[in-house]
Amino acid sequence: MIYGYIRVSTDKQTVENQRYEINQFCQNNVYVVDKWIEETISGAKNLQDRKLGKLLKRMKKGDILICSELSRLGRNLLMIMGILNECMNRDIQVWTIKDNYRLGSDINSKVLAFAFGLSAEIERNLISQRTKEALARKKAEGVILGRPKGRKSSKTKLTGQEKKIKDLLDKKVSYSAIGRILGVHRLTVSSFVKAQTE
Repeated sequence: MIYGYIRVSTDKQTVENQRYEINQFCQNNVYVVDKWIEETISGAKNLQDRKLGKLLKRMKKGDILICSELSRLGRNLLMIMGILNECMNRDIQVWTIKDNYRLGSDINSKVLAFAFGLSAEIERNLISQRTKEALARKKAEGVILGRPKGRKSSKTKLTGQEKKIKDLLDKKVSYSAIGRILGVHRLTVSSFVKAQTE
């Protein structure tokens, strides 16, 4: 089977670009994705807590996992290497579109995966270091960082859902049930309703 794997870190990012890249690759090479796996989760999360972890347990010898780039699999070298090692040991291929890797169980695949994972981790560490240095410089210049104290964002997870929440409350639906319907915690619903009535 061919699996298309898409991961974004936040719900502000879109899965459409990754899906388009994988679809284009498959059309150009006459492949068909049998099953798509999409998730919105940090690549730093434990593999067991991700859909990718469950997928890897289901995959069989000869299956192919296609993703837009290796960094979609994980956020650090050890995680990416662990995933690739498991796939290679079980004869599962990992193909990436942007990096143009076709990783199997051969030694070239292992060397390529190691080199890419190492360079990706070094790049992330450099970006993180540059960000910290820039923030330290701004702070030294007297710039106040972050949101001003006491000020809250006017937009919340439930902004735009006011009418739906009111209708559900009028029908005596509990905060817990509303939270499940809208995909948020009951305390988020409670705080939102309280803020609306103030």
